[in-house]
Amino acid sequence: MDLSDDDKAVIRDHLDRDEPLPDRFRWTLFREPREAELIWPGKTSDVTNVVLPFQSIEQIDEPRAESGAQVGDLFQIGAGGRQGGGWSNKLIWGDNKLVLASLKGGPLRREIEAAGGLKLVYIDPPFDVGADFSFDVEIGSETLTKQPSVIEDIAYRDTWGRGKNSFAAMIYERLSLVKSLLSNDGSIYVHCDWRVNSLMRLLLDETFGSEFFKNEITWKRQPPRGARAVASQYARTSDNIIFYTKNSNYIWNSQFRKYTDAYIASKFTNFDADGRRYRVGDIGDYSQKSIENFRLMGKIYDYESGKIGLKRYLDEQNGEVISDIWDDISEVNAMAVERVDYPTQKPETLLERIVSASSNPGDLVADFFCGSGTTLAVAEKLGRKWIGADLGRFAIHTSRKRLIGVQRELKAAGKPWRSFEILNLGKYERQWFAGIDPTLPEPQRLAAAARAEGAYVALILEAYKAEAVEQSPPFHGHKAGAFVVIGALDSPVTETVVHDAVEAARRMGIARIDVLGFEFEMGLAPRLVDEARAKGVAVALRYIPKDVFDRRAVDKGQVSFHDLAYVEASAKVVAKRDRSITVSLTDFGVSYRQDGLDSMIEGMKAGTRVTVEGGQVVKIVKAKDGTVTREILTKEWTDWIDYWAVDFDYTSRPETILETVTQPDGSTKHVPQWTGRYIFENEWQSFRTRKSRALELTSATHSYATPGRKQIAVKVIDIFGNDTTKIIGVEV
Repeated sequence: MDLSDDDKAVIRDHLDRDEPLPDRFRWTLFREPREAELIWPGKTSDVTNVVLPFQSIEQIDEPRAESGAQVGDLFQIGAGGRQGGGWSNKLIWGDNKLVLASLKGGPLRREIEAAGGLKLVYIDPPFDVGADFSFDVEIGSETLTKQPSVIEDIAYRDTWGRGKNSFAAMIYERLSLVKSLLSNDGSIYVHCDWRVNSLMRLLLDETFGSEFFKNEITWKRQPPRGARAVASQYARTSDNIIFYTKNSNYIWNSQFRKYTDAYIASKFTNFDADGRRYRVGDIGDYSQKSIENFRLMGKIYDYESGKIGLKRYLDEQNGEVISDIWDDISEVNAMAVERVDYPTQKPETLLERIVSASSNPGDLVADFFCGSGTTLAVAEKLGRKWIGADLGRFAIHTSRKRLIGVQRELKAAGKPWRSFEILNLGKYERQWFAGIDPTLPEPQRLAAAARAEGAYVALILEAYKAEAVEQSPPFHGHKAGAFVVIGALDSPVTETVVHDAVEAARRMGIARIDVLGFEFEMGLAPRLVDEARAKGVAVALRYIPKDVFDRRAVDKGQVSFHDLAYVEASAKVVAKRDRSITVSLTDFGVSYRQDGLDSMIEGMKAGTRVTVEGGQVVKIVKAKDGTVTREILTKEWTDWIDYWAVDFDYTSRPETILETVTQPDGSTKHVPQWTGRYIFENEWQSFRTRKSRALELTSATHSYATPGRKQIAVKVIDIFGNDTTKIIGVEV
């Protein structure tokens, strides 16, 4: 380090005054980078290394014709015609930074390696600072525009909060994690546009190495139209897809497209006697023996001059090799069969080209900003394994329906498919947000949770806009005449918790209580609410959203707690002899509210808006004279339901995870532990699509192999993507 005495004096002086050092010391105090480097405020090479267990929420597999059979070399078919082993595809709900870190260092990494490693990653991160990530929900003939959740919205705003600096910080860490997951022969494609393509190239150069840059693909999305066509510049009608590999040896399958009619007419001008069309090319440097073979095959063309050429038949050509200009794939238009009305949806043909070029059948591909599930749907259709992740609950639900549709499509075509499971980080993510390491041995984890409880309760009360109360167990606060109970951070609110709160309210003369929880024991509402009302206590059961862990959402009062929905269902024995039953959905209740509704109506111009008011979806019409009329659109309880599914034997699949257990000698090891939960085995489902808004309310007939008392789980997902589950029993 070459520092003069004057330099050292300047450094000491700035440190004493707590001032930043002059820029000139950047290169004298620290080792110079080996090559050009992208710098932004707060840049760090540190990467999240937290490893959180995944919770398996749901297993989905369209049943096959027969059990015990083998589907090629993919897997054995198990009970009920469902996949009986091997790789199951993963759809993960959560922050992709935590998802990537947990895949990288957790037990699923071994599954990934056993599946041959991760060969291809395609990501389409949020690169448009002005993008609208709301989505439309159809209610009869009307459409309600649903805004993204607060945590999605803030995560997106955080991406662009400091402009390109915060975008660079967000994507840089995720690119580093992706690289560590990719197999040595793997590739990554990053989708962006003119806003960030130059920045993305530099970030990828730094992460993967400039020597592994392959292409910057220009995808022409649409012809110039609208404002773009009349702008005082060249119309912006394209996106960029940047392609890098992890190493110099990588999977590559050249892609082709059909020749145009004009090209064929101008080049393939000759016809054989049998009508085969061909063009004549140079003979090149083929050996005399090869030329003789070509002549025997009738592929030598003899010129009058005595020269020879090689016939290249049109029906033997692959077509035009694909370059880095893609102008033959259009955007998903309003009438497209594949359209799912999800913002940023990309066409399947775009992903078909990418997946086909940089992976082989049976390979594992991933999309960690999966949105509507296009990459996953294409991977399934092309016989690839896949992993998808997204922060948005509605994105996961949209993908789930789409992928079930793909399974049904492949089944109808007689082609194989794999099951997929829906995962999240659940209570472990919440523990991590609260500063508790979920991987600690249980005694240490419980001690950490006890230390964090006070801060956790204070945070929830602040987000709920409630005041704390002292020495009034089990109550933690009060709000607008109601006393508040806050459920545990990492376990469901149980019937006992609600019962104890109701009894305490009766003793203390409290008429209203609000019980808040991240999860609730199945089937609490409306039975417990009715029982409490009979005792003179009004009970509201409300979900705590993940938004509470974003400080900015709490500070701005943007966290919304919604009431627990309830499901009513019944099981009917169809035939006792073969133990067959059907399950019917009989009622569903949910309560949503729109904050700031009065100010929205006041500022509304003459016209129509669809919104949520008083627990109903309402069409509000404002006349030119200011008169406001309302029409309730959710006229039936079924109008709230987008999807429902049945697990006919819910307790058959206990969920286990690897937990750290301390041994008598003080050492630790990972052992399987039951979480107290069961995995929902999606055995039958009905849902609405763009093409069909109909919903079946009675399941197909299901037969049990053995007699006895069966526990049936019924899961309902409402029009906003939120789910509610009910357990019912039946004797067969």
